[in-house]
Amino acid sequence: MRVLVGGGTGFIGTALTQLLKARGHEVTLISRKPGPDRITWDDLTTSGLPRCDAAVNLAGENILNPLRRWNAAFQKEVLSSRLETTQTLARAIAKAPQPPQAWVLVTGVAYYQPSLTAEYDEDSPGGDFDFFSNLVTKWEAAARLPGDSTRQVVVRSGVVLGRGGGAIGHMLLPFRLGLGGPIGSGHQFFPWIHIRDLAGILAHALETSHVQGILNGVAPASSTTNAEFARALGTALGRPAFIPLPSAVVQAVFGRERAVMLLEGQKVVPRRTLAAGYQYSFPELGAALKEVIA
Repeated sequence: MRVLVGGGTGFIGTALTQLLKARGHEVTLISRKPGPDRITWDDLTTSGLPRCDAAVNLAGENILNPLRRWNAAFQKEVLSSRLETTQTLARAIAKAPQPPQAWVLVTGVAYYQPSLTAEYDEDSPGGDFDFFSNLVTKWEAAARLPGDSTRQVVVRSGVVLGRGGGAIGHMLLPFRLGLGGPIGSGHQFFPWIHIRDLAGILAHALETSHVQGILNGVAPASSTTNAEFARALGTALGRPAFIPLPSAVVQAVFGRERAVMLLEGQKVVPRRTLAAGYQYSFPELGAALKEVIA
């Protein structure tokens, strides 16, 4: 297949591109800068969709960038980097004389309300209680196409674990020094997925003609808590991991609203992902972390 990937130069995009090429597909990236096997977002707006069999959008400013203050300007960037790129691609697909067979968007499990007791699958309600859940609702709405000539899939991703990026990048140093531990109470659920499985779910969604609608991009080990994650990372590194990061520090660094993403969590089950026939490479946290830090 010829696959067009928006935001393909980032952490998830790089992994997806490698996997798709290994499976014999051709990949063209949409990025801000031109280059080989790339088009720019401006090209897409002016010249329309290039011939392709499938399109994916992964573009979006990193919400948990600790170097950026959580203010109105950054919130606007977080929104526009997701909504505008998604709308641009969706419009180009809708106008294409030969639309692609599949259109896949990656959003997040922030759609579901944090809870210590609820369990969420793809049919659970959400999307309307804070900045992030409303963002996911608007983002998914921006991707919707009229008609049904193109299969539409949304993957709601958990915390992505992988080498050289994602959540682990920021955590490794303190954990290697034996200074890691749970965040806040540690009781909150920690919906995670290995980068290879997120790329795998996306490739499965692109290649499998019966897959459509919402898929939860999380590992099936859905009851992992933040404290269990910290212990497992400490074990994988052979270091103690019991120094908690107090809630007040997290709120000071990230701002109260954004800190919720770290201090609270959701128990998310990939029911439709499993039913769609996806087989996980890393269903268990221990093996996933071993691979990441190897």
